[in-house]
Order: sequence, then C-alpha cells, then structure tokens
Amino acid sequence: MTVASSIPAEPNVARPNLDNPAQPKTIWALIAIGVGGLLFAAWSIYDDLGPNAAVVKIWPFLMLGVALVIALGFEFVNGFHDTANAVATVIYTHSLKAPVAVAWSGLWNFLGVLTSSGAVAFGIISLLPVELILQVGSDAGFSMVFALLIAAIIWNLGTWWFGLPASSSHTLIGSIIGVGVANALLRGRDGTSGVDWGKATEIGYALLLSPLVGFLCAFGLLMLMKFLVRKKELYEAPKGDAKPPLWIRGLLIFTCTGVSFAHGSNDGQKGMGLIMLILIGTVPTSYALNKSLPASHIAQFAQASAEASRVVDAKASGYAIIGDPRPAVTAYISQHQITEGTYPSLSVLIRDISKQVEGYGSIAKAPFEQVGNIRNDMYLTSEAIRFLMKDKAAELSPAESATLKAYKGSIDQATKFIPTWVKIVVAIALGLGTMVGWKRIVVTVGEKIGKSHLTYAQGASAEMVAMGTIGAADAFGLPVSTTHVLSSGVAGTMAANGSGLQMATIRNLAMAWVLTLPVAMLLSGSLYWLFRSIF
Repeated sequence: MTVASSIPAEPNVARPNLDNPAQPKTIWALIAIGVGGLLFAAWSIYDDLGPNAAVVKIWPFLMLGVALVIALGFEFVNGFHDTANAVATVIYTHSLKAPVAVAWSGLWNFLGVLTSSGAVAFGIISLLPVELILQVGSDAGFSMVFALLIAAIIWNLGTWWFGLPASSSHTLIGSIIGVGVANALLRGRDGTSGVDWGKATEIGYALLLSPLVGFLCAFGLLMLMKFLVRKKELYEAPKGDAKPPLWIRGLLIFTCTGVSFAHGSNDGQKGMGLIMLILIGTVPTSYALNKSLPASHIAQFAQASAEASRVVDAKASGYAIIGDPRPAVTAYISQHQITEGTYPSLSVLIRDISKQVEGYGSIAKAPFEQVGNIRNDMYLTSEAIRFLMKDKAAELSPAESATLKAYKGSIDQATKFIPTWVKIVVAIALGLGTMVGWKRIVVTVGEKIGKSHLTYAQGASAEMVAMGTIGAADAFGLPVSTTHVLSSGVAGTMAANGSGLQMATIRNLAMAWVLTLPVAMLLSGSLYWLFRSIF
C-alpha cells in the first residue's frame, strides 16, 4: 500500500515548515512525563489498595502492570492518528505554526480526557462477551485484553506508517468482534453467537456513511461560503507565509480546539474502559465497586430495587425458578432470547443484590471476598435490563420503563465509575501521542488528498464539518467516524473548489477504511487463540 506523491509546487505558495527536529531537552521532558505517568499509576493503585495490598499476589499484579502499559500504549498510538483531525487545517492555512498547533491540540486532548463522563468507556466494555467480562481476572480475561489491544495497536501503527488516517474506534471495535468470534469458537459454539451483530451492523453503516457525510457536507458548506462570502483570497492558496484574515483564523483555531477537546473526551474513554476492566479483574477489592457512594445511596437503592422487582415479577407471573438465577440471565444477555427462566431469574437476582447491599449497610462495607461477586451480579442485572428495555420496549409501559431505567442508573452508580488517576494517566498517554506522532497523517491530509494547496475556506469548511459531526455523534449517538469525516471533508472541499483529487490517495484511504474491521477481527481473533494456548 503506497501513498500518492504530494501536491505539485505552486508559485508563491509556501509549504508549512514541518521539519522541526525536537530538541534533546524536549525529548527528555516528554520521556519524563511518560515515566512520571506510569509511576503515578503504580502509586495510585498501591494507595487505593491500602491494607489489602499485602494480600495481592505477585503474578496478578505483574499481569496488571503489563496490561496497563499495553492499554496506555493504545491511547498513545491513538494520538498519532487523530491529531490530524485537529491540526492539519490550521497548519496548512498558516493559522498556527506546526509546533504550536500540535502542543495546543495535545493540551486540549488532555483536558478533554480529564472532563469526560465515562459513558463511552463502559459502552465499549458492554460489547465484550459477557462470560469474559465476568472472569476478566482469569487467563481467558487477560488473553482477551491483550489480544484486542495489541491487534488495535498493530493496525493503527501500520496505517500510521503509510500515512493513512484510519478510525481508532472502528479498529478497537473490530478487535472486540474478533475476540468474541474466537471465544465462541473455542467454546464449541457458532462464531456468530459471540458478537453483538446489531452494533457490528451500525459500524458497517458508519464505514459507508461517514465518508459520504464528510464529502457532501464539506462540499455544500464551501459552496455556500462562496455564495455568501465573496472574498477571492479565501478560496486561493495562501501566498507565502501569509496568515488568513483574523476572523477565519479565529474560526480555524476554534474548530481545532473543539475537535481536540471532543476527541479527548470521546476517544480517550476507550482506554479508560479497558483499564477499568483490567483493574476490576485483578484488584476487585478496590475497583469492582464504587466505595465513595454516600450512605444515603443505600436507601435510594433499596427503594429502586423494590420497584424494579415488582415490574419484573409481573412479567414472571406463572413461571418459577429453582437454583442459581445467574445462568439464565447470562444466557439472555448472550443470546437475546427470552425463555421461561429469564424474568423469574432476573427478579431473584434483583432481590439478592438488594438483600446483600442492605445487609452490609453500605457499598464500602462489603466483605473482601464478596466484592467481585456483588459486582458481577450488578453487571448482569444492569445489562439484562438494558437489553429488555430495547428488545421488549413495546411490552413495557412508560411507567415500567422509567422504573427499570431508574434502577439501572442506581446500579450503574455503584459499578460504572472511573478514578481520577485513571483519567490523568490516559490523558498523559493521549496527549503525548498527539505531540509525538502527528506528522505522517497531517502531511496526507494537508498535501496528498487534493492536487492543490489547502485554502483558508477549505480548511474552515472541513474542520467545521468535523466538529459538527462530533457534536452530533455525542448528542444523538450517531455512528460516524470523525477521522473519515475530516479526510473525506477535505476531499469534498477540493472537489467544490475545482482543485482535483489525487485518486491514488483516495483509493488507498478507501482500502484502509474497508479493511479496518476484517483485519482487526482477524488479528485479535488469532492473538486470542495464541494467548489462550500459551496461558
């Protein structure tokens, strides 16, 4: 896979200076920040363990360290790719010099991670096979984490090396699907049973729609700008090192900032979710349950449990359950098929959780040996209710849906939390990746998509579409890739401006985007089989 040559030289057009070798002091400073982040993570884990540190065995702790390094490595490489979404247009329109733009983007990526909610983090976890989530501290669990992260890193590094902007989100989701298929096959089941094909279909649509959204929206926006703003210099390549007019320069810097911040708040969470999964599996005493919840949460939880139990009991009328309720609930989450044991089993599980939590008096007082089991029960119940509200929406009244939603929210408060130190180390990894690996893909976006230099109006149009897409995706849950939108948006502006496209680059981009899911699936599935054989 080769990348097309850069745009031909244009008279009076100065290519931005991208060759700014880092000073030794800068390199050592970045290394120190990275090492400091790892040491901070190690100290935070030790501090969170408190008196339980003495009972943690060496082998799981070593596995935890390796898994954390790999997870942070994924976020570091993630920064290589998605920097281009933010900085390519401000660099090639001379709005900011390359070192300033990259540092600025890194800062706002960092801040975006720190202020993120965590919703995306646990959304990623919910795509994993339920049986592996319940035993994430086992050999199978570590095999899963190592396989999907290493597969994602390999594909992201490969596409980065060729200067091809690919979606880190699609890569990670492809890796998750690959692990799900491999796990199902190794357990003697049909490979399709280990995959959430509804989500896989959404991703497939995203691969098709994102480039079209970017191309058409950026094309239309630039044409609208030409009609409304009749200033010739906006639609021509910058002359020399001339900066754009103040208002459009401000717009470009604003969109660069917005895309960087949104990228941090969204993509940064993917690493957080996997880190939390690793922590829950290895040191559940500190991370399986949110022990910072106030005592008042118990009363609210008890009331929400009683109301949810009544709703489920009504659906379970006429059925009975004997024995452990967990297998029936687990089977429903895996297969999405209601059986005669689904509702009664879920009802029993809701009451069991409530009885345990009320008996201990607070989440923080749960016994050492029971924390992991309580968390697994809560996870099963939350996921089962999530799927019930989706699969059986027509059979639930608005009041019943509201009751189940309130109960699920109460459970999630106890299980879906992210410590501040996790956000900080992920923010450091993503920010460092942003500042280290930006050049290859920035050159592709700035020089190798169109046949002429990026103009001020083109840069503004493409970046506004990318920022708007991120906002829409966050607000409405739209399955789009901002990486694809930005790259195809630049292509759309080139077409609208009559600049022409470098078709070799367009072909290579399309090939990389189409191959992302199947290659990530193949890599992660193969690695999962290998690690299961080794462990």
